[in-house]
Amino acid sequence: MAERRGRVASEQMAGGPEGAAEDREGTGRLPPPRPLDAIDQDILRLLQQDGRASVRSVAEQVHVSRANAYARINRLVEDGVIRGFGARVDHERAGHGTSAYITLKIVQNSWRTVREQLRQLPGASHIALVGGDFDVLLLVHTPDNRALRELVLTRLQAIPEVLSTRTLLVFEEEDLEPQG
Repeated sequence: MAERRGRVASEQMAGGPEGAAEDREGTGRLPPPRPLDAIDQDILRLLQQDGRASVRSVAEQVHVSRANAYARINRLVEDGVIRGFGARVDHERAGHGTSAYITLKIVQNSWRTVREQLRQLPGASHIALVGGDFDVLLLVHTPDNRALRELVLTRLQAIPEVLSTRTLLVFEEEDLEPQG
C-alpha cells in the first residue's frame, strides 16, 4: 500500500501521467535552470528506468528520506527537468510496424504554423526544427506502408508551407534511454 501511495504521489506531482510542467502560477513559464547535484542525477536515472517507481523506493535507493525524495522530485517536475511520466511503447507490437523519419523543407518563418499542423498528424512521435539541408525532422509510426504513403502524399504535402519532403524508412530501431 505504501508503494502505491508513493507512486500516486509522484503522478500527482506531475499533474497526472503526462505531467506537463508549468510554474506554480500556471503561466507556462519555467524558472531558470538550477544545477543538479548527484542525488538529483540519481533520481533522474532511477525514474528513467522506472517511471512508476514509488517515492519510497527512490528515497531508499538514493539514501535520502522520503520527504527529501518527494521534494526533489517535485522540484524537478516544477523546474521542467522532468516533463512527465509515461510508457515506452514497442510501436510494432502496438500495431504501428512502419516507422519513418521525414525531412521537410518549409517556407521561411512558418515553423510555428507547420509545427501545429504536424502535431495533429496521426502517428507523429517527434518533431524537431533543425539546421542543415532541410528544416524539420519528423518521426512517424504508422500501421503499414500504405498508411505512411497516405500520411506523406495526402496529409504532409497538403500543408501549404511544406515545400518538399523526403522519407527515410526505418528498418530497425533501438531506444537508447535506460531500460527498466
